[in-house]
Amino acid sequence: VFNAETAELLSHHQVEIKQEFPREGWVEQDPKEILNSVYECVERTCEKMNELNIDIANIRAIGVTNQRETTVVWDKTTGEPLYNAIVWLDLRTQSTVERLLKRIPGKNKTFSKFKTGLPLSTYFSAVKLRWLLDNVEEIRKAVEDGRAMFGTIDSWLIWSLTGGKNGGIHCTDVTNASRTMLFNIHSLEWDPDLCKFFDIPMEILPNVRSSSEIYGLMVCFPIFESGALTGVPISGCLGDQHAALVGQMCFQDGQAKNTYGTGCFLLCNTGQKSVFSEHGLITTIAYKMGKDKPAFYALEGSVAIAGAVVRWLRDNLGIAKTSQEVENLAAEVGTSYGCYFVPAFSGLYAPYWEPSARGIICGLTQFTNKNHIAFAALEAVCFQTREILDAMNKDCGIPLSQLQVDGGMTNNKILMQLQSDILCIPVVKPSMPETTALGAAMAAGAAEGVEVWSLNPGDLTAVTCERFEPQINPEESEYRYARWKKAVMKSMGWETSDGPSNGKPE
Repeated sequence: VFNAETAELLSHHQVEIKQEFPREGWVEQDPKEILNSVYECVERTCEKMNELNIDIANIRAIGVTNQRETTVVWDKTTGEPLYNAIVWLDLRTQSTVERLLKRIPGKNKTFSKFKTGLPLSTYFSAVKLRWLLDNVEEIRKAVEDGRAMFGTIDSWLIWSLTGGKNGGIHCTDVTNASRTMLFNIHSLEWDPDLCKFFDIPMEILPNVRSSSEIYGLMVCFPIFESGALTGVPISGCLGDQHAALVGQMCFQDGQAKNTYGTGCFLLCNTGQKSVFSEHGLITTIAYKMGKDKPAFYALEGSVAIAGAVVRWLRDNLGIAKTSQEVENLAAEVGTSYGCYFVPAFSGLYAPYWEPSARGIICGLTQFTNKNHIAFAALEAVCFQTREILDAMNKDCGIPLSQLQVDGGMTNNKILMQLQSDILCIPVVKPSMPETTALGAAMAAGAAEGVEVWSLNPGDLTAVTCERFEPQINPEESEYRYARWKKAVMKSMGWETSDGPSNGKPE
C-alpha cells in the first residue's frame, strides 16, 4: 500500500508461492494457492494498516501486477481452475513449438514478429494454451461446452476478485495481452489469423483493456473475515516488468530499467513507436495509461534464470541454507577463480532464443570450491544482463549511460557492484525496492474515476537512490566477458527434442 501523494510505502505483506516441478522442465503453480495468497496478503496488510492507525477506508484503488505468460484455464460455471497454471519458464511445449515450426514456410521462428513483437518460443502463452488443449481432456471438453476461460494470472485474479462465477470481469490489459503471441501490438486487438494458426478459439480469450482504468469492484469473499476492501475499484493492471518500468518512472524515450527476480528483465522505453530488434530482443507494449491514451512500446531482453540460480544453489545443491548465505560465500572469495556458470536451465532466452541449451559449470580445477561456484552464479546474472544491454545499445543506437535496477536480488550489494564492473557503467538502485508494486499502484491511482495519482513528470516525487560505480579496469571486464561467451557456446545444442523428457502426462 502506497501513499498517492508521496509514493511512500505504507505497508506490505508477502507470501512465497510453491512451485511444482512434476517432471524435468515442467514448472507449475496452483491457481487457487495464488488466489488465496492474494486474499491473505490483503487481509494481513489491512491488519497492519489498522495497527499503524491508518484507516483502510482511505484505500481508493487496487492495482494488479503478475508474472507474465503464466497460463491458466478455468471453468466459468464452477470458478475452478481446470489444470495447474503453467509457469512462464516451463519447457514442456518444446515439441509443440517444433510441430508448429514445421507449418511455417522455411521454419521461420520470427514469422509473427511484426504482429506480436515475439519469436515463436516455449516462453509465450499461446503455445502453453495449445499444449493444454492437446493434452488435458477436461480443458478440451470445457471448451466444447463453452465453459472455458483462458487468462494470464492477472485475468484469473481480476475475474475472481470481481465476483468470479457470479459476474466476475474477464479482462486483461495490453501489456499482458502482448505476451500471449495472439495479440496484434499495432491494432491492439486479438489477431484472428494467429488464433487460427495456433487453433485457439477466440471466445475463451479475455477482453483487452488499457493498463489504467476501472475494470470492476472488489467483491466481499467468504474467506475474508472483514471484507476489508469490498467496493474498492480494481483500476490498474500491468505485467510485472511493465509495472517496474512505470514504478522506476521510465516515461521518457530511451529510459531503461533491469529487474532482478526469478529471471532478469531489461526494458527500454521506445516511446509511441515500436522498434524491432535485429539482435534478439523482443518488442512489447510498455503501458497504455487510460482508454483514450496512446500505447507506449518497449524493447525487452529476457533472461530466464537469475534469482532462480541462487534458489537452485540453495535448494538443489544445498551449498547454503539461505540466499543471503550464497552472497556471503561469494563475498569470501571475491572471484570465481576462472570458473564460469551458464544457468541455461530452461534453454537460453534473449539474445539467443536457443531452447536446446542446458546449464553448465566449466573451468573447474581441484582448487574450485563452493565459494567460487557461488561467485560464478552471481557473475552469470551480470554477464547475461551485459549480453542484453549490448543488444539494446545496438538496436537503440544510443548506449545507456547508467542502468536503473530493481527487484529482490538488488539487495545483494556484491551483485550490484559486480554488475557495474561488468557493464562498465554506474548501476542505480532506488532505496525502496518494491518498484513493481509501486507501478501497479500508480496505474490504479491515475485511472479515470479514481484520479488520486498524477503521472505528470513535474508531480512525480524524486526517488532516493544508491549508486554503484565500476571499480575494475575495462580490459579485465572484457576478458571475463569473452570467456563467458565461450562458455555460453559450450552450453548450446545439448538437448534434443526426441529424448525421453518430452512425454505427455499419463
